[in-house]
Amino acid sequence: MPTIQLQQVSKRYDRRGAPSVQQLDLTIHEGEFMCLLGPSGCGKSTTLRMIAGLEHASGGEIRLGERLVDSQQAGIFVAPEQRQLGLVFQSYALWPHLTVAQNIEFGLKLRKLPRGERQQTLEAVMTTLGIAAYRDRYPSQLSGGQQQRVALARTLAVQPQILLLDEPLSNLDARLRLEMRTELKRLHQQCGTTMLFVTHDQWEAMALATRIAVMHQGELQQVGTPQEIYDRPANRFVAEFVGTPPINLIELDHGSLFAELLQPYLRSLGETTAPVTAVGIRPERILLTPPATTTPDSQRPLQLKARLESRLLTGGSWILEVSVAGQRLLLTCVQPPQQCEGDTVVLTIAAADLHLFDAQGQRHEPLAQSAAPYPHTVPLSGVTPR
Repeated sequence: MPTIQLQQVSKRYDRRGAPSVQQLDLTIHEGEFMCLLGPSGCGKSTTLRMIAGLEHASGGEIRLGERLVDSQQAGIFVAPEQRQLGLVFQSYALWPHLTVAQNIEFGLKLRKLPRGERQQTLEAVMTTLGIAAYRDRYPSQLSGGQQQRVALARTLAVQPQILLLDEPLSNLDARLRLEMRTELKRLHQQCGTTMLFVTHDQWEAMALATRIAVMHQGELQQVGTPQEIYDRPANRFVAEFVGTPPINLIELDHGSLFAELLQPYLRSLGETTAPVTAVGIRPERILLTPPATTTPDSQRPLQLKARLESRLLTGGSWILEVSVAGQRLLLTCVQPPQQCEGDTVVLTIAAADLHLFDAQGQRHEPLAQSAAPYPHTVPLSGVTPR
């Protein structure tokens, strides 16, 4: 399976407007499942369409393996049908007058494969995707999940070296989406095809991808494994876009009481290469502990007294809203909280779970992690135990 390389790729539809994709450098390795993740209009679908050959890049180069397929400077543009790749659209694009078997076999007939070989491939791909029982049905007689399987089967039948998927699960309900995510993961492990999956759904990207490329306003923000993207976001946009409930962001340059209480703790961690203007904390990294809880000095967590404002049951977990000196924070927990609305609680946050950002929104790390211990509990005026 070939590697996909994009070097300084740009796409501009209007010469006077902003480019849809700007100077994109991205490598998708052989056999990798890469997700392009970002909000609507960030350029992810445009990038996929340029790789597929449905759009001509305005600048830069696109290579599939060692083959240059798109370069305006070199005057090279390889037609989509000659790129040996498969594309699954957001709409299933099935022929309504053809049966399931005929839809899947359509591409094989265009390639003029012998009948025996076509039938063998047809049976194999239908069995793999569990749709053999529907071979004589028409698309209108299938559910959304079944139609999606047929669209995948039609693409896989021609054995593409690269599989491109443009938000193929967005039209499915929650249960079918979960089933198809599992199916796609299994197919990738089984076939080893290089896959590029476009989605705005962060959980889809986290569940499926071996690596994620986050885009915003046509620019690449960060590339990494799902764990790297979540645990070490490169900037504020990535931190805010990935995660549900969203990350708590505390602005330090607004002169709030909470910021004043947080600043001494940040100084105890050591200076960074740039002034920190915002601190991010993932909701699940905030621990709810009894007021009497203590922690060894060597671990040096940040502990804050807070007031519990509300509790929301989401099924398997709870979302809690607390206030610390006027700052609202969200945290999650699996066990039902023992405290009630209005109670005073203690929040414990490990130093490693603080995400520091500068004025440009870029991530920074403390230069000194072995600074002197900081007091465990930050006393807050106006908060008294219930």
